[in-house]
Amino acid sequence: MVQIDDKIVSTDIFTKRFVCNLSVCKGECCVEGESGAPLEEEETAILEEIYPIVKPYLSPKAIEGIEKQGKWVVDMDGDKVTPIINGKECVYTYFDEEGICKCAIDKAHQEGKIDFKKPISCHLYPIRTVRYPDFEALNYHTWPICAPARELGGQLGVPIYNFLKEPIIRKYGEAFYDELVDVDKTLKEQGVI
Repeated sequence: MVQIDDKIVSTDIFTKRFVCNLSVCKGECCVEGESGAPLEEEETAILEEIYPIVKPYLSPKAIEGIEKQGKWVVDMDGDKVTPIINGKECVYTYFDEEGICKCAIDKAHQEGKIDFKKPISCHLYPIRTVRYPDFEALNYHTWPICAPARELGGQLGVPIYNFLKEPIIRKYGEAFYDELVDVDKTLKEQGVI
């Protein structure tokens, strides 16, 4: 573990390799799981606001799910999450012509319709964060369905923090990312990684 300000960062973020390989996994992370994507408090209000803009990108099944459950829900653990359809995919997904599950919120963002890219928990994956009273922990979450991402990341030699540069900067800022780069360099110089 490495401490940067009030963040405790797992060394896995530096030592493990990861690059999403959608052509192989088909976006399975948006389909599998016991509940939807974890949401930060302010993201619940954003989902309420952007829903009319995102709705045209959604399947009838997804729209029906949102109309029954709401634009976000509280799961069995008491966490605010995106709703899911029949215990499977997130309601904010769609399947492209190659059968890859993708984010409709992200598509609306890419097309310039909204400023919000997607929930930060999705954007930061495979980093999972937990907020404690005195610090925030950043851990690497290992999921069997992401084996293709670990394989590709290993082939390309891309550490997790490097693959996630954009979402890390989005959540924590450029200075924090620069600190990660410095820590990586120091760990290499010390022979830790």
